Order: sequence, then C-alpha cells, then structure tokens
Amino acid sequence: MARISGVTIPDDKQALYSLMYIKGIGHKTSSDILSQAKIDPTVRVKNLTDAEVSRIQDVINANYVIEGEMQRVVTANIKRLRDIKAYRGIRHQLNLPARGQRTRTNARTKRGKKVTVGGTARKAPSKT
Repeated sequence: MARISGVTIPDDKQALYSLMYIKGIGHKTSSDILSQAKIDPTVRVKNLTDAEVSRIQDVINANYVIEGEMQRVVTANIKRLRDIKAYRGIRHQLNLPARGQRTRTNARTKRGKKVTVGGTARKAPSKT
C-alpha cells in the first residue's frame, strides 16, 4: 500500500478516489492534484511507480494543508472566534449550530440527545 502524507491509501482503487482517503482532500482537490502531477486519474494505486507517488506527495506538500495541520488551523480559527466573542464563537461555546439553522426543532446532531424538562405533568389534587 502506498503511503502519502502519513496516510496509507488503498491499492485496489483508482488514484482519484484513493487520494480522498486523506483528510482534507475531496474529489475536486484530488483531481487537481493528479492533473498537476501529470498522472492519469483512472490508474490504480498499485500500478503507480515510486516516482509518481513522490510527485503526488510533492504537489500536496507544496499547495495543500491536510490532516493534522488542517485540524490545527480549524481549531485555531474557532478559538479566535471564541476569544473575540463573535456570534459564531458564542454558538460554538454553547454547542449550538453556528450557521443560522433553526433550533426550535431539529439540530439534534449538534445539541445531543433530547432531555425532557420536568414539571410539565399535571399534579393530582391532594386530599385535605
């Protein structure tokens, strides 16, 4: 299996789809990388030579932020928003959707499991 940027990519897939196993590389970015490295996107990874793999690695290192470095950049951006008390930063702090989605219903993925608020049931009248 080929290792690119510390990630083992599958050998039996085409190079275009195999590169998408690297965090931060999607379909468009993968096709851009292969065109810059002058490699056919439909070739299988197991058929790539070491020179072609190193060309892919060079293109990625020169032009793209991926994996751990990308995660550090995203985390730093969110921390900056929190520090300056921006609206989006406050939404991140409160664990709520930050991009204008509704929260009266839905938003369960971001807010977590539903918690029922007590005190909504009617109390039975007591005998006196």
